[in-house]
Amino acid sequence: MAVCKHCFSLIVFITFLYVTCTLAANANYNVQSYGAKADGNSDSSKAFLGAWAAACASTSPATVYVPSGRFLLGSATTFGGQTCKSKAIRFQIDGTIVAPSDYNVIGKADNWIKFVRVTGVSIVGGTLDANGAALWSCKHSGKSCPDGAGTLAFYNSNNVVIDGLTSQNSQKFHIRIESCYNAKLQGVKISAAGNSPNTDGIHVQLSRGVTILNSHIGTGDDCISIGPGNSNLWIENIACGPGHGISIGSLGWKDQEGGVQNVTVKTTTFTDTQNGLRIKTWARPSNGFVKNVIFQHAVMSNVKHLIIIDQNYCPNHQSCPHQGSGVKISNIKYKDIHGTSATEVAMTFDCSKTEPCRGITLDDVNLTYKNHPTQAFCSNAEGTSFGLVITPASCL
Repeated sequence: MAVCKHCFSLIVFITFLYVTCTLAANANYNVQSYGAKADGNSDSSKAFLGAWAAACASTSPATVYVPSGRFLLGSATTFGGQTCKSKAIRFQIDGTIVAPSDYNVIGKADNWIKFVRVTGVSIVGGTLDANGAALWSCKHSGKSCPDGAGTLAFYNSNNVVIDGLTSQNSQKFHIRIESCYNAKLQGVKISAAGNSPNTDGIHVQLSRGVTILNSHIGTGDDCISIGPGNSNLWIENIACGPGHGISIGSLGWKDQEGGVQNVTVKTTTFTDTQNGLRIKTWARPSNGFVKNVIFQHAVMSNVKHLIIIDQNYCPNHQSCPHQGSGVKISNIKYKDIHGTSATEVAMTFDCSKTEPCRGITLDDVNLTYKNHPTQAFCSNAEGTSFGLVITPASCL
């Protein structure tokens, strides 16, 4: 069939528009084009910021591309989004971003890589290596050392995605989500030595709508820590170990503090961890609270404290407040929790003498110690238990 001349011209024009729009919609800014070198020794901070500025100025979706190789980000670096035109910036990392080997360079910064007031930023793939081992050794030696920098943080940001990222050897927290709305972390792998201090895997604070899925976390502190001021969190399919478990808290250090509510922790495994499912608060006055939490489908192996609420939290056992925690804990449900304990007391509800725990529910809990039933400890805790198996016997 013959095609009219005008129709052919129209087809060509439409094709041109499609190709042009597709290219514009996939603007790609390779950090090497801005001077980054994949040798692991040349500081690429300016190149990363240059690529970010170009992507930020794009009026359409843009990609900052980090190719294979090792790229030194030699200083604490902040990617600001206040003036960004693009609301969809993808950090595609095929290589490894490394921190300086001298921990003093970034050790006094709050974070090594920080995003502030961004919208629609995705970090996909790649590895962040913070070279934290030397700082851990310094802290263990008792010498004067910097506090250390967190590896990656998002502050005051919306619609954030972290997908398939590996974070290793952080000086302090690996990933921090603070004052954010709608963040999704999936396929994340976090690793640090089991004795590395304060290397929490993922810390969430003052945020709403955070989802953490399909991730493996092994570290020297909490695999996931949930700070004050959080709501509507969904955590599912997490493997934790080594580490201190999944913790809500610590809470209640301040008199005025946001509460934690509507949290689901589902389908988790804990292997050789200090804790499994934990809520921890300081024994001092506070208006904080924890309510409407579901811990469901957990399997634990050789865990010291499988289920624990500790409202007398004081990790160094020095200058402990001993005032009675003001944090109100209510409507906490444990369903289908199974595993082996490293101690005889597998379940502890050490609640506040001034604000007892209320509405704790145990449903199908079976925890054993060397093939024998375990024990439970309760103080100031109210609740119910039901299901086919409740081991240890409930002390609520």
